[in-house]
Amino acid sequence: MLGPSSSHTAGAVRIGQIARKLFGQEPDRLTIHFYGSFAKTYKGHATDVAIVGGLLNMEVADEALPNAIHIAQEQGINIHFIAEEEIPEEPNTVKIVMEKGPDRLEVTGVSVGGGAVQITEYAGFPIRLSGDFPTLLILHHDAYGAISQVSQLLEKHEINIAHMEVSRLAKGEVALMLIETDEMISPTILQDISRSKHVIRASMLALDEI
Repeated sequence: MLGPSSSHTAGAVRIGQIARKLFGQEPDRLTIHFYGSFAKTYKGHATDVAIVGGLLNMEVADEALPNAIHIAQEQGINIHFIAEEEIPEEPNTVKIVMEKGPDRLEVTGVSVGGGAVQITEYAGFPIRLSGDFPTLLILHHDAYGAISQVSQLLEKHEINIAHMEVSRLAKGEVALMLIETDEMISPTILQDISRSKHVIRASMLALDEI
């Protein structure tokens, strides 16, 4: 395993992998903010390398992982690391800002030990993913009919909702649907949701990705 600590390397790789899946594409620009223990030791523990490797869809055992930053730069990805002084709730915290053209997404993750992670923030929304069910994250405009359109699509495909939360940062702006379902949603259904009116971005996380 790269580095001396599973929290700082295996967990960091996993956070990068999840962030890349949520973004849905390879970014042109990365700004990676380290907090707490990550901010103090990310260079010595190769957390910076691990995060970038995860964002390139590398696995912990990938022989190319130690060269992840160099590989990303060769692919034209601009990377900026920032060690923040702010004290987080969890010591091993990282915020990843991914950009490609005008598209931008922020994802914050925490490495909790032994390679396990939590995603605590998505596009500015505080979240807690339970990991008990496959989870849909749908970023959308806060507009009439947005929720019912998604619900109707899931009903059409006989997808049962186990749990659903909707939150917004301000009335009439951007909102987030977090929907846990009884089964995985196919790429075709996810694409249909993505094309729905008012939907900005739709992503799906499986149990083993949380």
